Amino acid sequence: MSNQIIIPSIMQIGSGAIKELGNIMNNMGYKNPLIITDSMMIELGYISRLEEILKSKNIIADIFKDTIPEPTVKSIQNGVNKVKDGNYDSLIALGGGSPIDSAKAISILGKFGGNMKEYKFPRIVDELGIPVLAIPTTAGTGSEVTKFTIISDETTDEKMLCVGKGFMPCVAIVDYELTLSLPQRSTADTGIDALTHAMEAYVSKKANKFSDAQALQAMNLIAPNLRKVFHDGSNREAREKMMLGATLAGVAFSNASVALVHGMSRPIGAFYHVPHGLSNAMLLPSVTEFSIPAATKRYADCARAMEVALKEDSDEDANKKLLIELEDINKELNVPTPKEFGINEKDFMNNLEIMAEQALASGSPGNNPRVPDNKEIINIYKLLWT
Repeated sequence: MSNQIIIPSIMQIGSGAIKELGNIMNNMGYKNPLIITDSMMIELGYISRLEEILKSKNIIADIFKDTIPEPTVKSIQNGVNKVKDGNYDSLIALGGGSPIDSAKAISILGKFGGNMKEYKFPRIVDELGIPVLAIPTTAGTGSEVTKFTIISDETTDEKMLCVGKGFMPCVAIVDYELTLSLPQRSTADTGIDALTHAMEAYVSKKANKFSDAQALQAMNLIAPNLRKVFHDGSNREAREKMMLGATLAGVAFSNASVALVHGMSRPIGAFYHVPHGLSNAMLLPSVTEFSIPAATKRYADCARAMEVALKEDSDEDANKKLLIELEDINKELNVPTPKEFGINEKDFMNNLEIMAEQALASGSPGNNPRVPDNKEIINIYKLLWT
């Protein structure tokens, strides 16, 4: 059996990688880019630095700075309108997962038109839009190397999963120095997101030998360093390992798919505006405990890769240590419960049915080693309150 592996055509990785952007664009023939970002990247000075790098190679870029956390149909449309009014040959996405996800959607809608709902899964979008060059400033989403984007439909409170080669950036510039200014909360949330990507890729029913190699290495890089960067964001060695781990996790899940955690996480984010990594963290221990009986060895491998279990530990003991570690990570990184986040319990319980339906409709739970039904998903949601 063979597997098709899709990654960016160019990946520039390491300290100072961003300095190569102008050279890469000149080599690819891109002269008229639109930078897609958010206001924070402007305030931090990243955009002015990016403009200087481009100007040194005779490239002048326009800027769209109105992306938002957890992008929506409306926020995407503003970017699409700007693309249609211009004549851009490329899109440079700078920021966390939201600007990169926004750029992916703008790339497709800006070229082919229509609305985002037409492109959501189960449709596979293999048409190539406006080329996207992705520059992440967080070690978490892996969006710079994935064929996915997530856009919320604010009229239905649905997070739409969009899938296909059309959403894969053509270039990924992975420079860990861009994460040195990342706040503690964002460091934690994006880091747990990356760990979840690696774990779910490894236990996914669509896992393959290539994705397994990326996922195991990602867990080995992320798990021992997540606490380090949370407590000391200036730790360059730990930041570098987190950044590489997040990118490898992105490669892994893009080529193996995510599973139940992500399927259940998206409705929490859509209904209650919980940041994606944070909702993953809330769910990861409970979903892992639910799933272990169907993939005992695979989860034990995760525990060993994360260095929380020894090679000589039995699979059963390794998985006990894994569950303890996931709870301990959440505790140390101050991951709130839904109640602590401010979600109303009655409202949450009233939405369980539709949230479970949306989780199943996303397709991700079907990749889980233990595939839940509607009732089992509702029960896991209820566990978040106990």
